[in-house]
Amino acid sequence: MPVRPSRAAAAAPPTVLPAAGLPPAAEAPARLRVGVIGAGRVGAILGAALAAAGHDVVAAAGLSAASAERAARLLPGVPLRPADEVVAASDLVVLAVPDDTLPGLVAGLAETGAWRRGQLAFHTSGAHGLAVLEPAEGAGVLALALHPAMTFSGSPEDLQRVVAAPFGVTSRPEHRAVAETLVLEMGGDPFWVAEADRRLYHAALVTGANHLVTLVAEAADLLRAAGVGAPARVLGPLLTAALDNGLRRGDRGLTGPVSRGDVGTVRAHVQTLTERAPSSVDAYVAMARRTTERALAAGRLRRHEGDPLLDLLSGSPEQAAR
Repeated sequence: MPVRPSRAAAAAPPTVLPAAGLPPAAEAPARLRVGVIGAGRVGAILGAALAAAGHDVVAAAGLSAASAERAARLLPGVPLRPADEVVAASDLVVLAVPDDTLPGLVAGLAETGAWRRGQLAFHTSGAHGLAVLEPAEGAGVLALALHPAMTFSGSPEDLQRVVAAPFGVTSRPEHRAVAETLVLEMGGDPFWVAEADRRLYHAALVTGANHLVTLVAEAADLLRAAGVGAPARVLGPLLTAALDNGLRRGDRGLTGPVSRGDVGTVRAHVQTLTERAPSSVDAYVAMARRTTERALAAGRLRRHEGDPLLDLLSGSPEQAAR
């Protein structure tokens, strides 16, 4: 495995620029002209991070009023232009658009001849790897996939979130140093994700982050229904401890009725949810079943303790409530 470049190395990008087809170090400018396509929460923040690293953000593209406002706030003085004009003005193009939009955008820019040999381009999609950038690569662009494994709100405070944020990096092996240097320049911490593993990697992050928000909001709603006026006060310490246990101990950090094999408690939960919060039943049953399976696999439950739970949870929610 190649040695990760140091932050000191990140301060001297000309040593890796020739790999992008740019002029040799002696001729290359100290800064790259950066264009951002998709001035949303991610694109505007990464553009600002590249500007803070000394690069020159020359243009951005964003269709919504929110994108225009965000660009004005985070990328002051940077003009908003159509995507093809952003590409034409840039040495480095940041593609920060929704996953489903990215393939058509890259291909469309290739069809109009917007890409040119020697440019660098990276997208910020976790779901895609390098394949989506093949139309640009065919035009001689050095293509990278740099996904910040972080959630952004689009506020200036997000610049602090970029610092030491992990970035999932996918590139051609010979371009790995370029990819890691760009991440380090933005303040992030690069780690490698193979092209074949990119979708699984993204599914893991969605499971951990997006579904976590849903679980927290669901728990808060149930507490409100139970008459608890300040759910965050109750959930904050509990969920912080549970997250710490899960990160440090994995399945061994599990607590609660499933870990104890308390079939009666789980059945009572399903019955109560069926009566008072029926929209929550399916999620509770699915998570309790998966928790039981993991507890069995990890040895937290013995088979004679886990099987009754699986029997309870493997039928329909109505059957589990009986």
